[in-house]
Amino acid sequence: QVQVVESGGGLVQAGGSLRLSCLTSGSGFSISAMGWYRQAPGKQRESVASISAGGNTDYADFVRGRFSISRDIAKYTVYLQMNSLKPEDTAVYYCRRRYRGTDYWGQGTQVTVSS
Repeated sequence: QVQVVESGGGLVQAGGSLRLSCLTSGSGFSISAMGWYRQAPGKQRESVASISAGGNTDYADFVRGRFSISRDIAKYTVYLQMNSLKPEDTAVYYCRRRYRGTDYWGQGTQVTVSS
């Protein structure tokens, strides 16, 4: 059974940094595509960053140059390093694992950036 658990959220001042972690269980992590999404109050969930099974990364324009996605296959973990945070980055951040055509989501972790 695949599980996805996010951690690392919190309260940070504008300009600060946070690193989110996404731990997943189950086999096939090395052939899974992973992604970070976020949802702010009253807004739709949006893609933030992704990393393919082959290790290719992609970023939304609004985080490119500030956020970085990476993975540790041995630890079944994906990270999202967030630098130069802005108040508009405030949201619940979700991790998604896509494995054999099925998406698995975590419960999310709250990130709040104060001005």
